Amino acid sequence: MESRRITVGDREWAVRVGGPETRHHVLLLPDAGDPADIYDQVCARLQTSDLHTIAIESIDGLDATTVFAILDQLKVPWANLVGSGAGADLAWQLAARGFGRFMSLIVAGGGHPAAPGANGAVKDPSCPPVEIPTTLLATKRLPRPVAEASSRFVYGEFRLVPMDVADVAAEAGHELATEVVLRTSLW
Repeated sequence: MESRRITVGDREWAVRVGGPETRHHVLLLPDAGDPADIYDQVCARLQTSDLHTIAIESIDGLDATTVFAILDQLKVPWANLVGSGAGADLAWQLAARGFGRFMSLIVAGGGHPAAPGANGAVKDPSCPPVEIPTTLLATKRLPRPVAEASSRFVYGEFRLVPMDVADVAAEAGHELATEVVLRTSLW
């Protein structure tokens, strides 16, 4: 994968880009504190499936405006969106408010911001529902009963996949890649 620096405003963002030049893009958002290469093995598998991958190395300070600016600079009109942990939280927000920019959503370890979390708290009751096909990976950090509450905030096909891991990207990258390929396939 090629590491690129993209400037948005007064900040530079490190982004790993790879795979065939195709119109099928996958944008991957890491969890807070994840190493820069957390998605490298996932991306290698996705690239084998003819998907062009864009992995932002750090989520610290990342917001929707910045994500859209990064995609614009890379000349990516739309993408399939993947997020884990804090990256999942941002991915839900992007999918809910970026209608037409994302084709699908695959999130791990974080439910919809308007759904109650494991502690019963709602992160963002004003977050609108998403209107794209969505796969939510239930993990040790997001148990299945809690994850199920997110289904009412998805106005599209919803798939819930339980995984017995805490960190999907680090512990089950091959399964994450499979879920992304399933969600991005047009068959």
